[in-house]
Amino acid sequence: MILSDITIRALLKSGELVIEPMQDSQIQPASVDLRLGTHFLRLDENNIGMIRLDEKAEYIELDQDEIIIPPLSFLLATTLEYVKLPQDLTAFIEGRSSIGRMGLFIQNAGWVDPGFEGELTLEIYNANRLPIRLQSGRRIGQLIFSRMDRVPSQSYQGKYQGQRRAVGSMIYKDDDIKRS
Repeated sequence: MILSDITIRALLKSGELVIEPMQDSQIQPASVDLRLGTHFLRLDENNIGMIRLDEKAEYIELDQDEIIIPPLSFLLATTLEYVKLPQDLTAFIEGRSSIGRMGLFIQNAGWVDPGFEGELTLEIYNANRLPIRLQSGRRIGQLIFSRMDRVPSQSYQGKYQGQRRAVGSMIYKDDDIKRS
């Protein structure tokens, strides 16, 4: 079940759900708007020949209030908000419709597990032939919450727990492939 603004406000007031900093105007009927932070990562395309899933990717870090995303380009960004989900709540991120209509796609692999805590790393793609200028503090996505049917046997304890700033892929740490 998707949570309503009434339930979201109650969870925030009780401290069960934490989103900081946040203004009441960010709460929508069935979501909370997220704002763009000031930390960005882009793949260091000049120093790597290809992206491999079994090796750490190299990124260029940028700390700035404004960024221009070239056409057909991808970058990682962080939210201004720090989020802490309770054990029985999950969330997913969607880009705002107004931004999607401009050809800018926002997501976070789509899903935030129960028990996650940290700033959210957004995956941003400019599908246009024109650059797009983004400014920190602008509403860029929305977080939609859903209550679990029960508390899971294990909450999120993955490699991105507690992250601050944009964090690059850590898929190279996965152990599902045997290494020789």
